[in-house]
Amino acid sequence: MSPPPRKPAPPERAQLMATCLVDALYPEVGHAAVAVLERLGVETDVPLDQTCCGQPAFNAGLWRDARAMGRHTLDVLTRDEAPIVVPSGSCADMLVHQYPILFADEEPYRNKAKAVAARTFELSQFVVDVVGVPDVGATCRGCLTYHACCHGLRGLGIETQPQTLLDHVAGIERTPLDDADTCCGFGGLFSLEMGGVSGAILGRKLDAIEASSADTVIVTDVSCLMHMMGGLRRRGSPVRVRHIAEILATRGESPAAVDRRHIPAGGASSGEG
Repeated sequence: MSPPPRKPAPPERAQLMATCLVDALYPEVGHAAVAVLERLGVETDVPLDQTCCGQPAFNAGLWRDARAMGRHTLDVLTRDEAPIVVPSGSCADMLVHQYPILFADEEPYRNKAKAVAARTFELSQFVVDVVGVPDVGATCRGCLTYHACCHGLRGLGIETQPQTLLDHVAGIERTPLDDADTCCGFGGLFSLEMGGVSGAILGRKLDAIEASSADTVIVTDVSCLMHMMGGLRRRGSPVRVRHIAEILATRGESPAAVDRRHIPAGGASSGEG
């Protein structure tokens, strides 16, 4: 009997696509993502000239503008053949599913889009499915619940990976969230163009969060984090919302200690995000 095929070795290097919201509003999430990857032995480069991937323009139907931003993103990310890790399901979905559509009839970007799509992963997906590590050695304190962000769940099929990682965080209590896979109401431009509907959806999500008795909600996208955190603050709720990278990067702290602080990124090859 022939031996079973050997699993490919996990990658030694990766590129982090930080995303606009992480870069501009939540840089600590980018630092945490790099810290987690480098703890796992994955040398992480953050290309300094990365900009918006074009998702807002694409979703608004402004495909000419989206292509201009997409070309730049593809040029940046194809300088290196390392896997691309994104701490956001929505931006990862843009690269994986929408770039091949956007550049279907444009050479040489059609081939660049296909190549980038094949090696782009959301953070938890990369850690569990590509590196093959369910336990990153994180320790934290508190009662946590998990909200499944729409693009990651429905666009990329990311369902078990974040929860597997959270299941292995020592010291936390996990509590279920009713309708955890129901939208929080953000939806990018939707929350601006249809604010009343967005607010009503958010209200139902916040009711479920408060009923869970969790002190912290974990998400994989800072857009959902921002939307839910704003709603909770307006209610005067003490519940916090954190990106999963922030929890995975902790060593014995409570989520409150993670609040708006930078987590040292170690030996990142370059330091944006």
